[in-house]
Amino acid sequence: MADQNKFRVSGAAKRSRGARAEEDRRSELIAISAKLFREKGYDRTTVRDISGAAGIQSGSWFYYFKTKHDILVAVIEEGMRQALSLMEEIAADPSPPREKFRKLVNAHLRIVLLPDQHFIQLLLYEWRSLGRAEKKRVVAIKDRYEAVWDKVIADLRKTGEWSMPTHVDRLFLFGALNWTAQWYRPNQNLSIEQLAERAITFCLRTGEAEKIVSLPRKAKR
Repeated sequence: MADQNKFRVSGAAKRSRGARAEEDRRSELIAISAKLFREKGYDRTTVRDISGAAGIQSGSWFYYFKTKHDILVAVIEEGMRQALSLMEEIAADPSPPREKFRKLVNAHLRIVLLPDQHFIQLLLYEWRSLGRAEKKRVVAIKDRYEAVWDKVIADLRKTGEWSMPTHVDRLFLFGALNWTAQWYRPNQNLSIEQLAERAITFCLRTGEAEKIVSLPRKAKR
């Protein structure tokens, strides 16, 4: 009886290791595909390109994904889930609203700007490639992502620290943060942390911001 139990445990352990190995390979294919899609463009990247970069035969690729489109969806959804997990971790932090906002801005800029974060660019530029059901799944994740920000912004309004009084302020904020991907360069002597501080100064009522707002305007001649 003991030998039978030992055999069962051993078999389960092997299946568990096998499942982990498959999941690791799938994650590797997602990461490699994301990099190639961003570098070469989704349309110009072939299954052969992905298989070659992963060091596997083209036929083996189809064990994990049926089509190239499936892996595009996986890249976007997996990236969104990882980003959401990070934001929800920050939201659970007992820090004051201002500190939470600082962490959210910093994390979002890293998602947008760090070279290994490819999914956000694919989400922006390959949205048209997603089907209706796929867009619905991504939007559901996106809504949860933005809900984290809405809660922190609402808390900042209560403390009087939020300087943007309109109902579209979050849209302005995301538009500004996301657009940094178009112009930010690491060699501009401006780190992501410094960029985040500029954004925080712009959005929140700080001593520096209040001075700028209260500067007297020159009389027109």
